[in-house]
Amino acid sequence: MHISRQEYARRRKALMAQMEPNSIAVLPAAQVYVRNRDVEHQYRQDSDFQYLTGFPEPEAVAVLIPGREHGEYVLFCREKDKERELWDGYRAGQEGAVSEYGADDAFPISDVDDILPGLIEGRERVYYAMGANQDFDRRLTNWINVIRSKARLGATPPNEFVALDHLLHDMRLYKSAAEIKVMQAAAEISAQAHIRAMQVCRPGAYEYQLEAELQHTFMRHGSRSPAYSSIVAAGRNGCILHYTENTSQIRDGDLILIDAGCELDCYASDITRTFPANGRFSTEQRAIYDIVLAAQHAAFEVIAPGRHWNESHEATVRVITAGLLELGLLKGDLEELIANETYKRFYMHRAGHWLGMDVHDVGDYRVGGEWRELEAGMVMTVEPGIYIAPDDDSVPRKWRGIGVRIEDDVVVTKSGCEILSGSVPKDPDEIEALMAEARQDAGVPA
Repeated sequence: MHISRQEYARRRKALMAQMEPNSIAVLPAAQVYVRNRDVEHQYRQDSDFQYLTGFPEPEAVAVLIPGREHGEYVLFCREKDKERELWDGYRAGQEGAVSEYGADDAFPISDVDDILPGLIEGRERVYYAMGANQDFDRRLTNWINVIRSKARLGATPPNEFVALDHLLHDMRLYKSAAEIKVMQAAAEISAQAHIRAMQVCRPGAYEYQLEAELQHTFMRHGSRSPAYSSIVAAGRNGCILHYTENTSQIRDGDLILIDAGCELDCYASDITRTFPANGRFSTEQRAIYDIVLAAQHAAFEVIAPGRHWNESHEATVRVITAGLLELGLLKGDLEELIANETYKRFYMHRAGHWLGMDVHDVGDYRVGGEWRELEAGMVMTVEPGIYIAPDDDSVPRKWRGIGVRIEDDVVVTKSGCEILSGSVPKDPDEIEALMAEARQDAGVPA
């Protein structure tokens, strides 16, 4: 499942249509980061650069010049080098940049200092995401200063910089049919990974062993990496929102909170499920779980075109606050508890975020000071949760250390919303049945 060359070309054309006349856009590829000594982190392309080019290599610069006679899309990249390719892998080179990745013109990255200032010179505006890459910021500033230094000789420096990410991130917020297909495929792979974790979970195992099952399933189905560091949190660790140590041993009676999703063709999935380590929810675990599940269903009901971004969060707040009130974990008047945000003691995060090439994807949540209206093609997560701190002496001991979050990936459709990650069980009876069947198949006593 991949984005086509034709779609990348359409994106470039759509961006250039929004640019002012006589302007230029400049985007550098992601840098290579060293993990330790001479070992590099696995390379992952910058999302904005990837969105417009599909070009996977480092040491590259994409340039868009609307109306340029010799080609509007110019790509600087590494030259073909058989010796380096023997050590480090395939390089497209300038010929491949044109034939494989749709560039109109391509130059060696080693020539960027000589050629790019000439492309910028005479353009009134430079579209660029200042601050995203400080090393490249300095290089671009130096090129502009070189042009300015030649003003007496007739050189014309640009008059202004325009934030490229403002235009580009609004484009990225609306997913095409092809993007949604990739995200659906990523969600399906992640769903299989969550199911696998439920099936193999046993008290006595370690969190990282479940993480290994996730990673194995991701890669077996075509994903090369997680979209973010997987959270596998047993027992009280489930109350740590961004727990990623994944080193604790799983105990009988623990809940397991797994927040994990794979990346596919640079698109993220993001799914959370919470299930009992021994295959059976306790009475208290089930009571908290049912509230969170009801809150998520309430959020789905208000996700549709014309509804605003915050309505789904508000829906989860009302259900969770009412549920905690009914259990006696909160006391007082429902409306006052919501108005005073008393619920934040147990539900301290938002109900979701945009999802796309970044797991916390780009796009404004407010427009003109108002919550953004949802539109078809937007993709978001819905992830209510309740977390009762293990050291909270103000609640009865039976509730302490219970952490539950349920998260799905949702695309806004013309008539409402569609859940991309719906194939992972979340009904508690279904979870228990799935785990019981897996234990029976493995010959584990009930």
